[in-house]
Amino acid sequence: MRMVFGVWFCFPEDKDQEQFTKQLVYYLASFAGGIPVFVLRDYAKDTLSLRWRSWMTSYYMDRYLKNRTFYKIQSQSIIDNPDQRIVDDLSSFTGTALAFSLTLFNATVDLISFSNILYGIYPPLFLVLLAYSLGGTAISVFLGRGLVTLNFLQEKKEADFRYGLVRVRENAESIAFYDGEENEMQLLLQRFRSAFDNLSKLLISSRNLDFFTNGYRYLIQILPAAVVAPMYFSGKIEFGVINQSVSAFNHILGDFSLIVYQFQAISAFSAVIDRLGEFDDLLTSSETRSVSESMEEICREFCTINDPSMSNGSGALTRASKLLMIEQLTLLTPSKATLIRDLSLEVCEKDHLLITGPSGSGKTSLLRAIAGLWSFGRGTIRFYDKNTRDALPSLSADVASPETTSVYDPKHEYRKLNKRNSRGVFFLPQKPYMVLGTLRQQLLYPTWSNDPAPMSDSDIPADSLSFLMRTKDMDSRPTKPTTEDLVQVLEDVRLGYILSRFDLDSTYEWSSVLSVGEQQRLAFARLLLSRPNLVLLDESTSALDEANEAHLYKLIEAAGITYVSIGHRRTLFEHHRSVLYISPVEPTSALLNWRFEPINNESAYNLSKQ
Repeated sequence: MRMVFGVWFCFPEDKDQEQFTKQLVYYLASFAGGIPVFVLRDYAKDTLSLRWRSWMTSYYMDRYLKNRTFYKIQSQSIIDNPDQRIVDDLSSFTGTALAFSLTLFNATVDLISFSNILYGIYPPLFLVLLAYSLGGTAISVFLGRGLVTLNFLQEKKEADFRYGLVRVRENAESIAFYDGEENEMQLLLQRFRSAFDNLSKLLISSRNLDFFTNGYRYLIQILPAAVVAPMYFSGKIEFGVINQSVSAFNHILGDFSLIVYQFQAISAFSAVIDRLGEFDDLLTSSETRSVSESMEEICREFCTINDPSMSNGSGALTRASKLLMIEQLTLLTPSKATLIRDLSLEVCEKDHLLITGPSGSGKTSLLRAIAGLWSFGRGTIRFYDKNTRDALPSLSADVASPETTSVYDPKHEYRKLNKRNSRGVFFLPQKPYMVLGTLRQQLLYPTWSNDPAPMSDSDIPADSLSFLMRTKDMDSRPTKPTTEDLVQVLEDVRLGYILSRFDLDSTYEWSSVLSVGEQQRLAFARLLLSRPNLVLLDESTSALDEANEAHLYKLIEAAGITYVSIGHRRTLFEHHRSVLYISPVEPTSALLNWRFEPINNESAYNLSKQ
């Protein structure tokens, strides 16, 4: 009798051809029936792994992007390479966890099947097997105790090296201008050398473990025969029983020795679990902090204004509506040094504000605090938004309807909103963000996504995953601009000429294709399409000439957008009505380090000289 592909195939000792033919037919039938089973089993396992990974990827990406956790991780360098943890570690976790689960299940079934056979042959052999497997497991754990840490570090160092190469690609032009190839080579080699040294230690530990594992694996070939041989020589058992005991012994020992045989894979899997556990703990702590807004010392409030004059079809408000109010705001650095002391001001419609002052005085930190990206300090920042029929969309990631509590004012109705972002507030940084996508998507970002047309239930594939199909609240956004609108806004910001080089649906690495000045004008095109109530500009025209700068400011003013700018150019005073000058804090002085005043020719001259 011989096993072929898991089927016992018999050769009759009496040379019975009919019996041989029957056995051959049985084998072929088993073979034909087994192939679909094995193929479908592997397909089901891989499909389950893929769906599990898809769900976990969606789950972790949602938590990573929620409450600006991604920004906190990057700005505070809390953990390394969150992208690798989402892509590689999740993939490894789901695939390996499922494979280990099936292996454990098969081992359990195998153990139950062969234990009675071995115990019935010779009970002491079962005890020898148990002692041998436990001893081997203990020795494997001892010899491989450092593998988990080494695998954890290897994941980190490989990701650091890959990130270094990505930075070279993203900053290729700057590196070329600096002629910094040699420096980059040294930095990359340093990172690779760190990964190489750690991998060398990992290989040495694996080698030492392999010495034991191979000896452990080959010794079991003769151990059961050596234990039952005395019974054979004394005539208590037949020779075939020895073969049975060896087969049963090997099956059961393989089941008991999973840790020994799979120790290197288990150690790598443990490193993946450690990295994902660290990432999950960070996301959980971020969610816990975001639930209790009262713990933030800088309080940000968002209110709508229901004005009676707007609902009855009358014209503009009798007086300018407030858009932003700052009360007793003190900004601190992470080391608790004071940047701005007790700032109070309000910004009304068309009351364009310029913020200026020396570098390092806290101007950008103030805009970050207004945008909710800076939490070091105390005070209140309150936003107001007119609740009219043409109200602008929420730029928040949270599209759920907020709970409101009404507080009535004699002239206006105020409603305090429990949400992170004010409606109609836009932020333009000095270096615009270029999304991965087409020119059309650049213009529509972030107010509209370039989603395909909605599908009916009959059009959705049966195997589609609901958690991978995310949609925005269409009712919360204004009408999506047409192609003609997009072309016109490019002409308005003096970028119409790029349509001769690219069409709206072409895809490029736009941060490399467009100059910084072109990217800044593209950002203003986004602004004009979104038409928020208030925009915060952080030196958003620094790469433009004065003529283009003046043109863009006139465009957004004509669009009815109120703006708060940070800048140093003297020409900026022409486009603003008031100025906030911030000076560095004197550690020994209790005086305010800011001054707020309307802009006139004299103040513009004096402030620009400081």
